Order: sequence, then structure tokens, then C-alpha cells
Amino acid sequence: MPAPESLANIPNLLSFARIPLAVVLFVCVVQRWWLAGLLLFLVAAFTDWLDGWWARRFGPLTLVGRNLDTVTDKVLVCGTFVYLAPVPEAGIPTWAAVLVLSRELIVTAVRGVIEATGQKFGADWFGKLKMGFQCAVLIGVFLIQWWRTEGFSADVLALLEPVQLVLFWLMVAATVGSGVQYLVKGHRMLHTAPDRTG
Repeated sequence: MPAPESLANIPNLLSFARIPLAVVLFVCVVQRWWLAGLLLFLVAAFTDWLDGWWARRFGPLTLVGRNLDTVTDKVLVCGTFVYLAPVPEAGIPTWAAVLVLSRELIVTAVRGVIEATGQKFGADWFGKLKMGFQCAVLIGVFLIQWWRTEGFSADVLALLEPVQLVLFWLMVAATVGSGVQYLVKGHRMLHTAPDRTG
């Protein structure tokens, strides 16, 4: 029997769990609870991996599940960038948070238009690479700020900060590049979509 389009399955429950995790994470950012924020983000990232692995291994793979996973990921990642932007020591410029958020809104809109034609418009390797860099940058922010506030080794901090800077610009490039790629892909798919009006 095919899996029902239900919210009540393990992968979807794991996806739902990221919403309260994200809310608590945002509180951690506002309060500068960097270690708690780091741990919460790692737990949320693990649930993202786990729900995908579970769905592929045990099922069910559903459209509801895929969309729910996408939405909760965007809430977590975009929300964290937005909350970090006003924190001077975090090193996330406002324009970077706007870039991340704008890219996700535009790609989501394009996906909705394309999938309304009956075509699939899932994430590809470039989008996954972008997500990887965004997560790496956020983990770096929490780790560096925790390290700094606890007064740990300045030598380690001197190594972490240049790595974080490189990751930040790779994230910016991947965010812009994957966004442009999705727009080009969407334009091509929209103009090759079968006519459903007949």
C-alpha cells in the first residue's frame, strides 16, 4: 500500500521539531547564549539529515514531507541569519542576511510556478552546496563567539577567524550562483512545459 500524504510520520515529525528548535535558537542569539545556540543549531542540522535519511531508508517519501522539510530549513537558516545581522560581533552584515532571505524567497516562488505546471523542481548539487556553506558559516559564528566570550586560546581564534571569512565569501558566491542557476533552470523549464490548457 502506498504511503499516505500524512503529517504524522517520523520524517515529518523530525521536520516539525526544527520549528521550536529555531525559536529557541533565535532567543539564544538575542541573549548571546553562544554555546547553547551552537548546540541547538547542530541538533537541528542533525534532524535535517536524519529526516531525509529516514524517509529514503524506511519511507514514506511524500510531497508533503519534501515541502515541509524545505520550509523548516528556510525558517531555521534564514531566521538565524536575520537574527544575527543586528549583532555586531557576529560579523554577519545586513546585506548578507537580505541576500540569503531574498534568494530563498525568489527560488521558492519560481519553484511554485514550475511545479504548478506538473514538473519537478527539486534541489540539485549547487543548492545543497549553498546550504552546506550557509550552515558552516552559522556554526562558525556560534563557535567563534562562544570561544571569544569564554576567553579561550587566542591562537585558536586567530586560526578560526580567517577560515570563517573564507567560508563567508564562499557562502555568498554559492548563494548568488545557485540562485542564478535556479532562475535560468526555471526559465528554461517554464518555456518547455507542456500546454495544459487544451
